[in-house]
Amino acid sequence: MRNHLRRCKGISNKMVSKKQKSDSSGTMVSSPSLARPKIDQKALRIAIVKMFIAMELSFRCIEHEAFCEFLSIVAPSLDVISCTTLAHDIYKLWDTEREKLKEFISQNCQRVCLSSNTWTSSQNLSYMCLTAHFIDNSWKLQKKVLNFCQVTSHTRKTMAKKVELNRVLTLTVDNASSNDVGIQYLKKRLMSWNSLVMKGDYIHMRCCAHVLNLIVKEGFKDNIDAILRIRGAVKYVRSSPSRMSKFKTCVEQQNIEYKGLVCLDVETRWNST
Repeated sequence: MRNHLRRCKGISNKMVSKKQKSDSSGTMVSSPSLARPKIDQKALRIAIVKMFIAMELSFRCIEHEAFCEFLSIVAPSLDVISCTTLAHDIYKLWDTEREKLKEFISQNCQRVCLSSNTWTSSQNLSYMCLTAHFIDNSWKLQKKVLNFCQVTSHTRKTMAKKVELNRVLTLTVDNASSNDVGIQYLKKRLMSWNSLVMKGDYIHMRCCAHVLNLIVKEGFKDNIDAILRIRGAVKYVRSSPSRMSKFKTCVEQQNIEYKGLVCLDVETRWNST
């Protein structure tokens, strides 16, 4: 057996490799294959940016002590960025996704139907959202947000300036009279690009939801007292936890199976109340 071990180089090499994995004290050294894999810092940084966007986290969280400690354990080699750098990375990601969206639309559709809405936030700031609707080459309905930005006014001329596509079929907006000016401005702009269908006679589409909202409001005028009383009752119930608890008790006593609670309507939303 000893002579065989001396002659067999394969077994001898295996024994040598085992000895190399163990140190002088007899403990085993970790194999190189079990070492921590190399982290792609660029991919991880993009993932962090997407996480902050999806979770709507404050930019200051990137410099928080707990988050820095987490990164030091997960990715010790990653350079911790500041909140200012994070903001720049978000703008870079937005530019990248914007170019991807332009390429996707140019390759997957012929005409785009736009819809736009403008509203004022609780901070008294005006925002506008511009959405594109189209059918792709696979006959699937697609909906993509083209622009979501802060605007200085609710005039549709401001909205028309945000339209950068030249293959617009229709534009759906609410029934406000201020939209007529914006539509005319958009028609002139698209006409200069020679991209209008039927000279833009049917480019202006009025939002059916807003029209329905106006009809319902007009019908409610005869029963405005009843509506005000209902709103007052809802406000009274929701004004304190004790009143809400008593309301739930009354619901149980009446054996009402509906699980929802009373809620206040939003006058600017057609599908509220």
